[in-house]
Amino acid sequence: MSDQNIPSQFDVLVVGAGAAGLYTALCLPESLSVGLITKETVALSASDWAQGGIAAAIAPEDSPSLHIEDTIRAGAGLCDLEAVEFLAQQAPSCIKSLVNLGVAFDRNGQTLALTLEAAHSRHRVLHAADTTGREVTTTLTAQVLRRPNIQVIQQALALSLWIDPHSRRCRGISLFYHGKITWLKADAVVLATGGGGQVFAQTTNPAVSTGDGVAIAYRAGAILRDLEFVQFHPTALTKPGADRFLISEAVRGEGAHLIDNEGRRFAFDYHPSGELAPRDVVSRAIFSHLQRTAADLATAHVWLDMRPIPPDKIRHRFPNIVKVCQSWGIDVFQEPIPVAPAAHYWMGGIATDLHNHTNIPGLYAVGETASTGVHGANRLASNSLLECIVFGAQMAHVQDEITTHQDEVSEFTAEPLTFSMDSHEWQNQQNQLEALRQKLPRLVWQSAGICRQQSGLETAIATIATWQQDFAALPLSQFLLSLNPPTPVTLELPDVEPHLRLWAETRNLLDIAALILKSAALRTESRGGHYRLDYPQSHADWQAHTLVQDHHWWKSPVSM
Repeated sequence: MSDQNIPSQFDVLVVGAGAAGLYTALCLPESLSVGLITKETVALSASDWAQGGIAAAIAPEDSPSLHIEDTIRAGAGLCDLEAVEFLAQQAPSCIKSLVNLGVAFDRNGQTLALTLEAAHSRHRVLHAADTTGREVTTTLTAQVLRRPNIQVIQQALALSLWIDPHSRRCRGISLFYHGKITWLKADAVVLATGGGGQVFAQTTNPAVSTGDGVAIAYRAGAILRDLEFVQFHPTALTKPGADRFLISEAVRGEGAHLIDNEGRRFAFDYHPSGELAPRDVVSRAIFSHLQRTAADLATAHVWLDMRPIPPDKIRHRFPNIVKVCQSWGIDVFQEPIPVAPAAHYWMGGIATDLHNHTNIPGLYAVGETASTGVHGANRLASNSLLECIVFGAQMAHVQDEITTHQDEVSEFTAEPLTFSMDSHEWQNQQNQLEALRQKLPRLVWQSAGICRQQSGLETAIATIATWQQDFAALPLSQFLLSLNPPTPVTLELPDVEPHLRLWAETRNLLDIAALILKSAALRTESRGGHYRLDYPQSHADWQAHTLVQDHHWWKSPVSM
């Protein structure tokens, strides 16, 4: 899978190789030619970082109806009932499918082991120690690489969707690969690019999570939904120099305590469930506590104490957490872990139905990139990996929809273009892009982080509009933004791969930032993952989705 010639046409293109993209590719009929595109290598994704597990009602004392109730309760009035019912009812069979593919979930004897996580009423979270996501993605990757109909295209960057100007159908994508921009045709394009956590200065997401799929879909005319709802994970490792490593919610589920500098379990001051309250509540509890007690919020933290959990259980359930903390000089058996909230999961995304359709014919979305309605205003723990699998499986039916359109796309030819730039000008442009990448996440964290208010949102919106104008004025932007399909381009520039990726991700993050800020300013209430200091209560007239298409926002009632 190193340098390779890639065909100019596939039956289906899947963009993204996390759990959603991998499982989608596996569920597509083997008679279809599939291109699986990832801007890094396979399995380097947010799914790979998922620790806690995957939820499914498989215990005798559990049921899909209880799973549905818990999901709707966590979703704070914005879950679509039909989508939640579908998710919970399909969950047991999807777990069986993963086990059959070889996913090695932890067991108690012959029985799949289940743990409890916040806001679940039953033990229903399957896990593989504390690296469930890695176990799932590693297994799925191995299966994908065995499929002759799937061609994995690594270190390739999808830049835009190819929309037919007459039918408005999605015909494929533009792809930056090995120094060239080419146009790939496909009868169906599936976006599975994950979330956009990198738009925030503090995030548990990997560097690849720059909201690419949502941004390129928006620019092509897709309807997006509920973009203001961002889940901030309460417990990310917070130590100078260390990555914001997520300390799984399962740690609290197994008995760990949140304590302040005095050793007091302060979370009960904010909610009767203490550490096991919903994530947004625990995040705000930590944020509020630090506001009252800390001098510098940027570096402030509380403590997560794992010592109430028996040491043998810690070693068995959380070996990776033990290892990572140890690498940063923290002995979890002897001392608590410094933690603070960080952006973790984006409930909003491209609006889809139960079959992953978007409003653009031929374009589908799966996983965190999509807004299916299952998460509402606040995702229930361990429903995200489940969503990737349940909705990925729905793509098995895509063949019935695409065969009708195969003859619509006529053959095409276009004269290739070459783009080059003076090395001094090229370096100056890179410096401008790097400065934007540094400033943008800090601005969004300050203005649209855990607590938001109108004045901060409006200032940030105006600032980002200025930055977008600066970005559009760059010579590379002026050239690339004027390209029309199917014109291929060779970029004759030094270090073109990292620099073009920087350009593309900065463009996407600027769009994502503007969309989140404007959605947050529109919703004048607090609900789930969206908390307004100036509107701290929920309001019945806001029990609705926010939707945006082509700079136009509107409200839509929730399907109950």
